[in-house]
Amino acid sequence: MEWWTSLFGSVQQWLFEALVQPVMFHAGMANLLEDGYDATGWLLVGLLQVVVIVVVIGPLERWRPVEAVTDRRAVRTDIIYTLIHRLGLFRLGLFLALTPLFDALFGMLRVHGLRTFNIDGIWPGVTDLPLVSLALYLAAFDLLDYLIHRGQHRFEWWWKLHSLHHSQRQMTKWSDSRNHLLDDVIRDAIIVVVAQLIGVAPGQFVAIVAIAQLSENLHHANARIWFGRIGERLWISPRFHRRHHAVSLVEAAIGDPHLPARALAASIERARGCNFGVLLPLWDMLFATANFELRYDATGIEDQIRPGPNGKVRDYGGGFWSQQWLGILRLLGRG
Repeated sequence: MEWWTSLFGSVQQWLFEALVQPVMFHAGMANLLEDGYDATGWLLVGLLQVVVIVVVIGPLERWRPVEAVTDRRAVRTDIIYTLIHRLGLFRLGLFLALTPLFDALFGMLRVHGLRTFNIDGIWPGVTDLPLVSLALYLAAFDLLDYLIHRGQHRFEWWWKLHSLHHSQRQMTKWSDSRNHLLDDVIRDAIIVVVAQLIGVAPGQFVAIVAIAQLSENLHHANARIWFGRIGERLWISPRFHRRHHAVSLVEAAIGDPHLPARALAASIERARGCNFGVLLPLWDMLFATANFELRYDATGIEDQIRPGPNGKVRDYGGGFWSQQWLGILRLLGRG
């Protein structure tokens, strides 16, 4: 890994000196150069991710698409979300808004004796090996992501924000970042707090985020891909995650007049509450939320298809700003 780390560091240094540092000096932000250097690393990781999305995942979608993409506008909006997150615009806003608060909070807690629990220190000589340490932290953050995801579906106020992610009915490799910004702030705040508490190193944290994000781009892809009976239980596939976004089970169940009420309720519950994992199916298997049916259903939310009490289907917005605004209205109970 040393050659890769060295190459990445050299490119980061060049990009910082050639582009970021002059801009920061011009903007009077010389006191934040260290943070700017870190931000350059995130920018470089984001650029590499976009390249992988286009060069690697793109051909997989063209090779075995689940469905023909007809709503190009929805996909273009998802690309905007991806660029905002991957190229650091969202992270910059988060840094400017929340970093001073987190620094003050953890500074106060450490003054009062808070100690960081380092996972890689559990078994000296073994868990502190780079790859072992990375695997442990990756599993820990994946469990945290699973629990956050369960919360996003469990708590009604949180679902009102998270439902934007599920409203994409033309799911593609770009759909992972289609989230309400407030939903992302809440999730990232939880991740940062836990990262501080368990002592993950900055370099490892960047690697964990990059691995998770690219994997999520893959399993949102419009690709008829699964990893086989064993592979499906080791890493989340596009097939596995598409079951999480599916609405057709609910539609099929409701449309079957011969289905008993108990079976109908069970079918709807499975459709609404399965496959919450982000990287590893392990947590879904442990908490009995895994669904391994080999199906590729349509995606979306019931209320986009079935009219509500007002006789209308719910509008989640067609563009970035309308989606953000309608999310706020849902949260306030006005949408």
